[in-house]
Amino acid sequence: MLDDALDRDLHRLRESVLRLAGLVESQIDDALAALRTFDRQGADRVRMNDPVLNELFREIREQVVSVVATRRPEARALRSLMAMEYVAIELERMGDYLVHIARQTSTLAGLQQGPLRPEFGLMGELASQQVRDILDALIEEDAARAREVAARDDEIDRLHRRVFDALVAELAGTGDPEGALRAVTLIDVAHDLERLGDRVVNVAEDILFLDSGQVVELG
Repeated sequence: MLDDALDRDLHRLRESVLRLAGLVESQIDDALAALRTFDRQGADRVRMNDPVLNELFREIREQVVSVVATRRPEARALRSLMAMEYVAIELERMGDYLVHIARQTSTLAGLQQGPLRPEFGLMGELASQQVRDILDALIEEDAARAREVAARDDEIDRLHRRVFDALVAELAGTGDPEGALRAVTLIDVAHDLERLGDRVVNVAEDILFLDSGQVVELG
């Protein structure tokens, strides 16, 4: 049974990780909104908000070190600490992908506009929903739900392959340097959206580790 001080520390750590997840969720929505309208100012806001995520991530890592040093947790408590740090790492990396999407959106905003393929919106919406659902699984420490959320990554992968093939065909058929730059930039954006889904799968694996103490690969 956890002592009261350790239990309070773990609760504070969990609250910090959940706050980080909420910030990432907001960044996904903002980055997707900017991409859909090629909004350079919206993309800039995503980039400017990233230091807030980075600072919270730093605080989480410091919390983990402090709890290990002062409470000397064992067994389940130690596993909880490890899992929370792993989740925070994945969330911070999601933030990095969103900053990259914002940078690419700024590039696209300066090019000749064309309709954005619907796969981008679908991938972004799926990724955002995955983050919300994996957050619920984390709160409940629900391994079965974590597995179900991870399985949905296949749909993002399918959309990524479809948009990648279409953009490669577009790139091969264009003699316009600006059109080529647009296609290459969109390929990068699609890759970043696909990687968001991969990170959700990693969080699901962390939840399974928290539940069982076993390392399970879901990807």
